[in-house]
Amino acid sequence: MRGDSRLSRMLHVLIHLGRRKEAATSEVIARMLNTNPVVVRRTMAGLRERGYVQSEKGHGGGWKLTRSLDQISLLDVYEALERPELFCLVSASDHAGCLVEISVNEALEDARREAEAVLLSRFATLKLSDIAGDFDKRLEMLGLGSGMQDFDI
Repeated sequence: MRGDSRLSRMLHVLIHLGRRKEAATSEVIARMLNTNPVVVRRTMAGLRERGYVQSEKGHGGGWKLTRSLDQISLLDVYEALERPELFCLVSASDHAGCLVEISVNEALEDARREAEAVLLSRFATLKLSDIAGDFDKRLEMLGLGSGMQDFDI
């Protein structure tokens, strides 16, 4: 099973958008993520529907945040992306009638649910501004200061 990087990628994009004065086009974001602008528009649509970003067409258009980074949690973004799978563990189904397999699957599923609840609880407490603050500290350690508004867009 292949990993799903949409959450990480959209957190990256949103933090950049929070530092930009002007809108970022789907093409600019796509270059940053090394993907296609259509993928950007499709992925950003869920964030737009939840009211975290807006898009404008035409010259000077593009994507902008509608809320500040301290008003958006990791959980907000995760839910806007329609809750992608957090863990790649899946239950076996080779011997559906085997009591050992049933017990193993139930134990794994219970543990997965508990781990997911803990992770989502943590997501709810983390704001995008927390991540942006960590970025600012890293810039400061490199001696680059906080003047870098568009680090890699």
